[in-house]
Amino acid sequence: MEFDDERLSTLISEIGEASESPLDAQNELKRGLYFKELFRLQGELVKLQDWVVHKKLKVVVLFEGRDAAGKGGVIKRITQRLNPRVCRVAALTAPSEREKTQWYFQRYVAHLPAGGEMVLFDRSWYNRAGVEKVMDFCSDEEYEEFFRTVPEFEKMLIRSGIILIKYWFSISDNEQHFRFTMRIHDPLKQWKLSPMDMESRRRWEQYTKAKETMLERTHIPEAPWWIVEADDKKRARLNCISHLLSQVPYEEYEREPVTLPERVHNPDYLRHPVPPEMYVPAIY
Repeated sequence: MEFDDERLSTLISEIGEASESPLDAQNELKRGLYFKELFRLQGELVKLQDWVVHKKLKVVVLFEGRDAAGKGGVIKRITQRLNPRVCRVAALTAPSEREKTQWYFQRYVAHLPAGGEMVLFDRSWYNRAGVEKVMDFCSDEEYEEFFRTVPEFEKMLIRSGIILIKYWFSISDNEQHFRFTMRIHDPLKQWKLSPMDMESRRRWEQYTKAKETMLERTHIPEAPWWIVEADDKKRARLNCISHLLSQVPYEEYEREPVTLPERVHNPDYLRHPVPPEMYVPAIY
């Protein structure tokens, strides 16, 4: 990640001043401090993971925001050092024709956690309040039904014992323009751009109205929204992880001491040779 951070800095200088980030360089978080804090917070996430497993907790975290807001980046840093069997990511594609005929929340329910699991939704059922509304993928009746249903749906999840945390990653118009420009020029990230992204850029104001309506109608005491200021990616990642840790009370779980057993040696065992052609070429 540090190498990629440096590579992107070089790319910015190559693109030129016209595409520079609107962020004030003087206020950027120092890389050394960023990585020091990131590693510390990731250590706390490991403790949280152990506590979730020990107490059989069920944790759901929703990550919402505009395209290029940094949702995937923070999810990657959260999961980087965790057990994928405990902390998994749900990033659902567009619904199939069959799923379109189901109860709207049905395909999301299948990804909810069991005891001892954390699920991070990279976009969630709030697609209906955002992209589906703006792109006319749902009717006005379906849109209104979503707002009638979602508070009760989330209250049901919480009553079932699920800890539900909702984040909205907020970026400015200029910062999204900068990040899209970076993706256009970066061959390692061009795959992130889609025709839908381009259209969402054109409909910036419509997305803003949809977001405001969504926050107003779904910010409930049982499941409030938390806004992450995300123009500065590094600060956004650290602030989000730190806040997430504060939302799930946990303690350090003392593991049983691990003792490496003595290896058994069998004098009758003869190791058979492996044919040279089976080895991967040692290029490096």
